[in-house]
Amino acid sequence: MKNIALTLSYQGPNYHGWQSQKNAKTVCDTLRGAVKRLSGEDVTLVGCGRTDAGVHARIYVANFRSGIKIPADRLPFAINALLPEDISVSCATEVPDSFHATYSCRGKEYTYYIYTSRIRDPFLKNRAFRHPTPLCAEAMVKAAEAFVGTMDFSAVRSQGTAVKSTVRTIKWCKVESENGLTAIKIAADGFLYNMARAISGTLLLVGNGSLDPGDIPAILKSCDRSLSGPTLPPEGLYLTRLWYEREVFAKNGVI
Repeated sequence: MKNIALTLSYQGPNYHGWQSQKNAKTVCDTLRGAVKRLSGEDVTLVGCGRTDAGVHARIYVANFRSGIKIPADRLPFAINALLPEDISVSCATEVPDSFHATYSCRGKEYTYYIYTSRIRDPFLKNRAFRHPTPLCAEAMVKAAEAFVGTMDFSAVRSQGTAVKSTVRTIKWCKVESENGLTAIKIAADGFLYNMARAISGTLLLVGNGSLDPGDIPAILKSCDRSLSGPTLPPEGLYLTRLWYEREVFAKNGVI
């Protein structure tokens, strides 16, 4: 049996996240259905992590074990022919038996996009979050620095699946202008449930003047979710980078 890793991307609005569910349409089930039609096998797809309903992935990695005879370099074309247009496989790689899309992943980056306008933009529907008034980018940049480091992030997570620890390491938290949008980029060794969206909501409150950048350290130290900002809607969130061992994905745009 081969262990095959797929690199893919998808738009989130039509799916209830990545993870397979009994009564909801998910990315995992849609992709697995395409692989089954191609190979005749009911494979188990392992994803690099959960994404919530409506969240996008510019890059995502999943692996499965199969006896499929199609060469790896031809698999993307064959699978894409059986997928809807909002999911696309860009690369397939035969990887070592020890590779596991979840446990082999060393880090992720999420990017949250906000545009400020009193008038909605139909071309950004389900692609970015609209805030009606201008935001102070300078204050947001300063506040973002407080999220960098290893600490307990209970103050910026929602209750969900139980975890052994709420301590994570954020490598960077940046606020940048990207294509006319405010982009909040957060890279970490792992994310708690709704953590990226809650950090983005907290930075939004700094941007609109409801919080001061100097408030962030005390909020994080408190571990009190009620003191931080809202969990912003999913349509602005994208999984944008993944880190794996270079020898596994050196040619696939994943590091």
